[in-house]
Amino acid sequence: MSACNSRPSTLHLPPGDWPTVLDCLCQRFPAIDRATWLERMARGRVLDAQMQPIDAAQPYRAGMRIHYFREVPNETPVPFEERILHVDEHLVVADKPHFLSVMPAGEYVNETLLARLCKRLGNNDLAPIHRIDRLTAGLVLFSANRASRGAYQALFRERAIAKRYEAICPALPQLDFPLRRRLCMVPGEPFFLMREGEGEPNSETLIEVLERRGDFWRYGLTPISGRKHQLRLHMATLGAGICNDPFYPRLLERSAREADDYARPLKLLARGLRFTDPLSGAPREFESQLQLAW
Repeated sequence: MSACNSRPSTLHLPPGDWPTVLDCLCQRFPAIDRATWLERMARGRVLDAQMQPIDAAQPYRAGMRIHYFREVPNETPVPFEERILHVDEHLVVADKPHFLSVMPAGEYVNETLLARLCKRLGNNDLAPIHRIDRLTAGLVLFSANRASRGAYQALFRERAIAKRYEAICPALPQLDFPLRRRLCMVPGEPFFLMREGEGEPNSETLIEVLERRGDFWRYGLTPISGRKHQLRLHMATLGAGICNDPFYPRLLERSAREADDYARPLKLLARGLRFTDPLSGAPREFESQLQLAW
């Protein structure tokens, strides 16, 4: 059985010399064979810019916008449930469990926070205003109304929203806390990693100690900037990589990092969000109800 996303993905066809849209899709997505694309087209799962079905004879045109529904055969269930903390006309706030993606990606379509919330709330206009990693648990803010979405997206773009995280990491008794960690972060190898580079710092995190338990401490992390993997790299370069992190400070073998071990979640939690509501001007604050297990 295939799991189908209720909303299509969009693709602007790249430059090329393919005779048909079908030929372009087959080369663009080599993991999906031609027979599968033909079958999807026959079911009306590939659409043009006007949301009309296209068939295998549709001529290719560079820049043409198409919509397609992602499908994953035998999608693996994620055995943890999200918790809705707040719903109003404009916003939905949810606690995301570890191992659940926010958006459809890779092998997950229906087993994502977005798909689950759309189904539970009956609102296909939901859109995440920000994202956290699949392995990270905690707060995610969703826009529930297209008309007001831009005002809330601007909070993140303009860094007008305060975010707080918690992490369990090895103890750092040789350092004085609180401290500010500032790094020049640059793309690493493989492509999905970040590393410390030379040059002016482009990332900053305030790090505090919330609780001490022998060789491991619970830290409070307040990102001042919002770089990819910022908290994970900042702690790793201090010599205290977040517990159960498959990327930092040491990248696990592919088989190990892709096999979810539900008994060993990444010990990172998006704990709090605080901002001034751009519509009402009222202060808003949300707190995760999840706890990191020692």
